Amino acid sequence: MRNLRWGIISTAEIGMTKVIPALQRAEHCEVVAIASRDVDKAADAANRLGVPRSYGAYDELLADDAIDAVYIPLPNDMHAEWTIRAAEAGKHVLCEKPLALTAAQAEEMAAACAAAGVNLTEAFMYRHHPSWVEVIRLVRSGAIGDLQAVQSWFSFFNDDPTNIRNRIEHGGGAVLDIGCYCINLSRMLFGGEPTRIEASVRRDPDMGIDTLASVVLEFVGGGQSAFTCSTRAEPYQRVHIFGTSGRIEIEIPFNIPPDRTTQIFLTSGGDPPVAPATETLVFEPVDQYAIQASQFARSVLAGAAFPVPIGDAVANMKVIEAVLAT
Repeated sequence: MRNLRWGIISTAEIGMTKVIPALQRAEHCEVVAIASRDVDKAADAANRLGVPRSYGAYDELLADDAIDAVYIPLPNDMHAEWTIRAAEAGKHVLCEKPLALTAAQAEEMAAACAAAGVNLTEAFMYRHHPSWVEVIRLVRSGAIGDLQAVQSWFSFFNDDPTNIRNRIEHGGGAVLDIGCYCINLSRMLFGGEPTRIEASVRRDPDMGIDTLASVVLEFVGGGQSAFTCSTRAEPYQRVHIFGTSGRIEIEIPFNIPPDRTTQIFLTSGGDPPVAPATETLVFEPVDQYAIQASQFARSVLAGAAFPVPIGDAVANMKVIEAVLAT
């Protein structure tokens, strides 16, 4: 199977530091071009990362017939426009999360890609890490009994008014940036959509963005997922999953470094004063971005089904909208 030839739309930090290096390591992938609205910036990025071609306009990259797929790490408010333009140019699209600003935008993006016969995937890289693959297997197999509740936390501190994550016009805010992970994992674990949503959202009075949100999602059967996300708290991330006969704790659920091991803790049994038994499952270092890219490449080149259909991204946006509407 040949390599999928990638073009990168933007010199965003996540692309430069994480995704492009991962694409260059991934099976069946090669990065052949990068674009910026600043031609010198594009050339510098290409030189630093060993990318063969650079462009000073996104449209120029899309016109390159030697590119099969594009990765889009643009600001959130630009995802819809450039995904649709890429589809119209015949390019497959891996778009950073959140896929869009609204569910309607996400549906429009999905429709444009379907009409053009190209793949569209939302870049939730964490779902491809072996630790999460094992967590889903454990939950589905009944290793912790019937799933009852999920608790998750995701936070970092950023109060810079010039940072794009704090710019409301660009789709900034905690829920769109990191709360989307907690919503995504909740829907994945419960295997469906929430039937009830309650949220308390705090907004910065000057920036207008949400900086702290605590949310409860209720699912069919009464199971609940509660999470807090914040861009004004100490950096931290953790997920706890509770069943009728056991529980799982995920040490690093989202930003798992590619060069370190990670662990999940499976606890079950016990009845006071007898302590429960905890098994530590250790996962060797892997690059979840590279795994995601390889799976995307196979879905394009070999017609294999991508593990997450694009309808999942549309559904995630619907929950995000409901949370932010509170």
